[in-house]
Amino acid sequence: MALPGSLRRQPANRGLVSHCTHHHIVVFLLTFFSYSLLHASRKTFSNVKVSISSQWTPSCLNGTAPELRPYELWNSSHLFPKAEEATLFLGTLDTIFLFSYAMGLFVSGIVGDRLNLRWVLSFGMCSSALVVFFFGTLTEWLHFYNKWFYCCLWVVNGLLQSTGWPCVVAVMGNWFGKAGRGFVFGLWSACASVGNILGAFLASCVLKYGYEYAFLVTASVQFAGGVIVFFGLLTSPKEVGLPELGADEDSSVEEDANRPLMDDDDADDDDRNYSVQETDADYQPKAIGFFQACCLPGVVLYSLAYACLKLVNYSFFFWLPFYLSNNFGWKEAEADQLSIWYDVGGIIGGTVQGLISDVLQKRAPVLAISLLFAVGSLFGYSRSPNSKPVNAVIMAITGFFIGGPSNMISSAISADLGRQDLVKGSSEALATVTGIVDGTGSIGAAVGQYLVSLIQDNLGWMWVFYFFILM
Repeated sequence: MALPGSLRRQPANRGLVSHCTHHHIVVFLLTFFSYSLLHASRKTFSNVKVSISSQWTPSCLNGTAPELRPYELWNSSHLFPKAEEATLFLGTLDTIFLFSYAMGLFVSGIVGDRLNLRWVLSFGMCSSALVVFFFGTLTEWLHFYNKWFYCCLWVVNGLLQSTGWPCVVAVMGNWFGKAGRGFVFGLWSACASVGNILGAFLASCVLKYGYEYAFLVTASVQFAGGVIVFFGLLTSPKEVGLPELGADEDSSVEEDANRPLMDDDDADDDDRNYSVQETDADYQPKAIGFFQACCLPGVVLYSLAYACLKLVNYSFFFWLPFYLSNNFGWKEAEADQLSIWYDVGGIIGGTVQGLISDVLQKRAPVLAISLLFAVGSLFGYSRSPNSKPVNAVIMAITGFFIGGPSNMISSAISADLGRQDLVKGSSEALATVTGIVDGTGSIGAAVGQYLVSLIQDNLGWMWVFYFFILM
């Protein structure tokens, strides 16, 4: 059935509101919470490191745990002679995860552009949930402790989790055009921060029963989310007979506002049940290659910029609670709760700065100004007094000026780069470009975790903040 003219021809100046349907809302929520669940499982691992370290070290050498008898009972989980070595191994697992995640992103973007995005995302969520269950729950139930087994599982987990971000950004790019994209993607990119908060909440609720139950809960919720995505996610407007976004729509602000989005009035008759990846080869060109995507204007530069930003972002993600406890002597639970304010600042920053970039119709000036303010906020936070309210305020401001640009590059700008004129509306560039940007950023984040620990051990926390300012 041909679409009425009101649906086929949308004036550009009517923007986001005229295009929004209940399908857009469902896609927004499903992609938002699917990536939130992936991030929640990562945050769970960060939140239970103290408990894992206690379990992996002998109780008689661990001042936080009572001495247990008989010796054979607690020595069965004896992986490390000292808690410091266990903590170092947990840091190694973080680095292993980030490197495998980065490598997986380059591949996942290419796979996502060639297969159905819904299948790839659902498979990644469900299989990653199983790996998390094996890592944290099953090994503890079976009292099976092996360093190499843990490393292998975490490599696989990084590869599987890498399917998430390229797929959800590509799906969002298929549904939401350039009009209002900065605001929509700025709000939507809060999914990572919401996932951090959700992971901390789920872990804190069941941690008293044992760290294995924290992994069990997050893995179960993530697996259920993957099943819902498989049966409920629409990867393209074309699947429900709505006009598909293309290069013409993206450039409609500068061109004739009444240009039709579809060349053929009856184009949806035969294709309404097909996704973007399953359309006729005559209608849709082949997916863009990896090196072709790298050569698109802005991809390499924004990838390098995101590597610097994600290094700082993930350093706050991994090290902020430890810094608060180590530098101010606050309790671990209090430091965990206080660190949430960085994510709150990032949520507000991404949304506000995305809206401003929509109004100006430019992204780069907004990013540049925000990063200039980020230098000042980092310098101020490095000299924060021993006061929780003051620390929380400066932390939120820092998150606003660092997390905001980071969210914009990884979401709205990645979508812009993947749908620019050179690919002529081919949505098959979206996942590949997103994978390149986020993969490069993850490499920077992985290297940064080692550099942060190295600088902190040798020069102190103040030089760590100087390093962040440089980035």
